[in-house]
Amino acid sequence: MDLVALIDRWAERSSDRIAHVSRDQSLTFGELRERSDALACHLAGHLDRGVPVVVHGHKQPDMLVGFLGCLKAGHPYVPIDAGLPRARIEKIVRHSRAALVLAPGADLDATIALHRGERPDPRARLRAEENVYIMYTSGSTGEPKGVQITLANLAGFVAWARDVHPLGGATRFLNQAPFSFDLSVMDLYLSLTSGGTLFSIDRRMIENPLELRATLAEANVEVWVSTPSFAEMCLADRTFDAEHVPALRCFLFCGETLPPSCVRRLHARFPRARVFNLYGPTEATVAVTSVLVDEAMLNAFASLPLGTPRPDTQLHIVDGEIVIDGPCVSPGYLHDPELSTRVFSGTRYRTGDAGHYEKGELMFGGRLDLQIKLSGYRIELEDIANNLEALPSVERAVVLPLQHAGACEALAAFVVLRTGITATPASLRTELAERVPSYMVPRDIYCRPALPMTVNGKVDRARLAAELPSRV
Repeated sequence: MDLVALIDRWAERSSDRIAHVSRDQSLTFGELRERSDALACHLAGHLDRGVPVVVHGHKQPDMLVGFLGCLKAGHPYVPIDAGLPRARIEKIVRHSRAALVLAPGADLDATIALHRGERPDPRARLRAEENVYIMYTSGSTGEPKGVQITLANLAGFVAWARDVHPLGGATRFLNQAPFSFDLSVMDLYLSLTSGGTLFSIDRRMIENPLELRATLAEANVEVWVSTPSFAEMCLADRTFDAEHVPALRCFLFCGETLPPSCVRRLHARFPRARVFNLYGPTEATVAVTSVLVDEAMLNAFASLPLGTPRPDTQLHIVDGEIVIDGPCVSPGYLHDPELSTRVFSGTRYRTGDAGHYEKGELMFGGRLDLQIKLSGYRIELEDIANNLEALPSVERAVVLPLQHAGACEALAAFVVLRTGITATPASLRTELAERVPSYMVPRDIYCRPALPMTVNGKVDRARLAAELPSRV
């Protein structure tokens, strides 16, 4: 699959077709080709081929120009969202050894103007085995890790995702995740290669429910790509339904565990839409499994299965850990051979995710690093959260350890109750005790109207942990 050719052909077929909308800014496919061609000519004339280029911003259309310009000039791009702390941005720029930082604005406009009308040498384009982007994720040491994804990795993902999901004829895609979070790769490249319009939701919209409501109604997207947490936030608005977003027909969820309760509410609000649960770490190029979640599946499983792997990819359970093997797997972490050796072996990647089979289906068992020991018992925090969410009164739950002197001495849970339901921590503990052993019942349960989210749209566990008492 030639991604550049697939995207550029839309400029040839219909140059005025809108490729991206972000607030009051928009970009046509014709402008995307013209500006990315000009930028590629500039990069080819000023940088050594193959060195990383940072693309910095927050969902502006010219970020797409930066991404595509890098592909055409033979450079991997490093997406950095402007919402990241300055210290982290500086760490990423240093670690990536980027030769240039591109950002939307007057300087980029002037650079593009110098080469307007020029066409880059197609021989300069990235080759299949070369890095197309380097996505930085959190590291256990506190230092960000640069996940290298090749053009072949990306092309394989796009081909599979287009093949197994009902995207035919779709023209409007939702972009919720920042471009520095690999979930955005799904909506970005599915939209661009399909000739669709990508509608970006920015931070200010997410923080303003009335503006978000108006934006979703105006965009009227057909394909929804987000974390489950973002969809649950939208479901808190009663107008988030098929009456107000009538074109919505496909939900693609990845990045977090998808609660069955969320799917049931989506089925009720959007009865004609299909909901897919996808699974995959950044190191395996966005997602490697997908499953359509229907009523039969909801009735058969308390937690949702991960689904069917890509045809060219195998998932194994090794000592309780999910191991991915296939051409989707990253070459490793940038400038970190020691860490790469620990988790990568050829086309195999140890995910750090617990997995098991249930009724013939592969199930996600939580992060192995979210396993704790309490009073000698090994406990999966996700197991407790799933059982809390199975209670009639609970919509969402997160369980955290209460630590002292490096050891877990108790458990705490943060829960969001269903609309119109009242419950007390004591009643929740009593109900939960009917489902799990007593040592798995959190000592402290906090009821909240909503759970905080990170800029990537995931539950912000660090922020919740900061609210816990420092001493048990």
